[in-house]
Amino acid sequence: MANERAYAAAHFALSLDNNEDCGVIRSIEGGGVKVDATTYRYGSGHETWKALGKPKFEAIKLQVGMALGQPFYTWISEFFTGKCVRKEGAIIAADFKYQERARRNFSNAIISEITLPALNAADKNAAYMGVSIVPEKIVFVKGGGRQLAPAKGMDQQKLWTCARFNMTIDQFPEACRRATKVDAATIKMNVIEHHIGGQLEPFKFGSRIDYPNLAFTVPEADFQPVADKMQAYWNNKQRPPNFSGTLQYLDNSLAVLGTLTFTGANIISIVPDRSDATTEELKMVKVELYTESMTMKFGAG
Repeated sequence: MANERAYAAAHFALSLDNNEDCGVIRSIEGGGVKVDATTYRYGSGHETWKALGKPKFEAIKLQVGMALGQPFYTWISEFFTGKCVRKEGAIIAADFKYQERARRNFSNAIISEITLPALNAADKNAAYMGVSIVPEKIVFVKGGGRQLAPAKGMDQQKLWTCARFNMTIDQFPEACRRATKVDAATIKMNVIEHHIGGQLEPFKFGSRIDYPNLAFTVPEADFQPVADKMQAYWNNKQRPPNFSGTLQYLDNSLAVLGTLTFTGANIISIVPDRSDATTEELKMVKVELYTESMTMKFGAG
């Protein structure tokens, strides 16, 4: 009877390719199954018959930091390059004593979305990345009572905060050296479902990747080189060439945890902060730029 009691799943783990210990995950959402009901009617009668249709497996949404295993980050890096890499794995729920109580096994999962966290020099909280994976099939399995190892990587996760980052742009090296904010950005891969024959579950394939705009905030005192380039466009019709840049995620000792590289970028929006005679805050300018491509590398490399 003790094993059948309800439990609080405060401890959980992600398994990938038979690796049961992938590290610390802040939250797991989704991963449910829905089946459409098909309704049938015959002739002029009032009777209605219903039958089960094809199942739909929801995306699994994870909030992760920098404390997982290297294979997981390699999977993310490959997503940025457009590779549709499939993974087998499971979501494992454990009780307070770290005993496995339930698991959801998924197969042929691909990454469909990455959300980079918002950064703020005044925010000392931990930063987390959003990762959405789309499986072709999910199977609910009762836990076998296996003892899970306590979550590892808590010390590494505490090192990644929203306040530690470094942004550079090759054409404006001085403009971003004192950037105070970087807005969140989401990279999406379109997922195509292919239904075949009498198979209930569709095959899923990755398609085109949509790279987002990047928005950051800099002091107006450092902003003039950016303004000069853009004003040459609308005053003299001199279109500035596209540029590239990097956004480095740093730990508390300023060591590099990850590097986002963007190319084919150009500025599309310049918005100064509201001016108010009663405030003593620094005057800032928000800059937004489009990007054509992005890559992500984790670690100093």
